[in-house]
Amino acid sequence: MKFFLDTADIAEIRDLAATGLVDGVTTNPSLVAKSGRNFIEVVREICTVVAGPVSAETTATDHATMLAEGRKLAKIARNIAVKVPLTPDGLKTCKVLRAEGTMVNVTLCFSAPQALLAAKAGASFISPFVGRLDDIGESGMVLVRDIVEIYRQYPNFKTEVLVASIRHPMHVLEAAKLGAHVGTMPPAIMRQLFSHPLTDKGLAAFLADWKKTGQSILGDDKSAAAAE
Repeated sequence: MKFFLDTADIAEIRDLAATGLVDGVTTNPSLVAKSGRNFIEVVREICTVVAGPVSAETTATDHATMLAEGRKLAKIARNIAVKVPLTPDGLKTCKVLRAEGTMVNVTLCFSAPQALLAAKAGASFISPFVGRLDDIGESGMVLVRDIVEIYRQYPNFKTEVLVASIRHPMHVLEAAKLGAHVGTMPPAIMRQLFSHPLTDKGLAAFLADWKKTGQSILGDDKSAAAAE
């Protein structure tokens, strides 16, 4: 499963990308607005930090303007995935951009039939919003399961299931168990994946025992490095 960060915070992206575990980034107008910076500048900088797909969202609702925006966004960098809404105009735009060789992330998916349409339009990614479905009493993971099952019936579909609106680590786990290709999550959620109280407890015990030995693995090398 690929891990994408759902943020426009450059510092967070740089820090987590250094782990080698970040495969891409998703942004949206709301996330970029929080940065207080120019939209194009932020997206361009993210593309230099992460080699994988970086989703940049269009803001128009009509096909002609959405296509013009998508083409402009695609010119920012080769790893741009233009983000369009799951509407008739969005899928028209998806079809054209894909024919031109641009990756497209079809977003705001809330039903399996919508996901089927996106795949037929050639979407690179389909983004079911699991957290928002959970918020209204529906099951976001049931939707992910249905989409994955449908796509598996048709090997000619190349659309990857990009689980979005992830609210907690269990969303990541369940999406992985269902076979989703990608999970995009806020940096805080990715950091939670590292954590377990028994890991912390075990590490503390190991370090306490090591300290009692009075030894250092680096030994004199550490003093030499400090002197340099």
